[in-house]
Amino acid sequence: MTTERPRPPMRAGERETLRGYLDFHRATLAMKCDGLSDEELRSRSMPPSTLSLLGLVRHLAEVERTWFRRVINKEDIPLVWSPDGDYQAAYEPGTATRADAFDAWRTEVGHARRIERAAPSLDVTGHQPRWNAEVSLRTVMLHVTLEYARHNGHADFLREGIDGVVGA
Repeated sequence: MTTERPRPPMRAGERETLRGYLDFHRATLAMKCDGLSDEELRSRSMPPSTLSLLGLVRHLAEVERTWFRRVINKEDIPLVWSPDGDYQAAYEPGTATRADAFDAWRTEVGHARRIERAAPSLDVTGHQPRWNAEVSLRTVMLHVTLEYARHNGHADFLREGIDGVVGA
């Protein structure tokens, strides 16, 4: 499978630009995982770290769920991988598979896109309890994009360590 990565717009309004860069980084993560087996996706960077490509996919499913569904959409739902609210649980893939991780991730991305598109403006707000602050959809989109960008840097190193593939 080869992931197609959309080009972000170079001349667009704020919302379209935020959406474009977020989708670019979502696709970059998927590209970093293309062609790898479940075992390779579970490969850790360097013990004792639990960082793996599969763990990143699982973590970013939690990020999407938390920021879009729990914060902006105000849904009272548990995390995907931890009913106790342990954000670190996603990093421990155990015997998780590509199918399980990517199904959850794609589901949460779909919800996030629906919530963003349904919002009347980027000024819609939700409460982020960890920050004890009201945050706008604008802030959420920027924060989630930055979260992907940071973790895509990790994904670059992880992928290179698995099979030598570099760049995206």
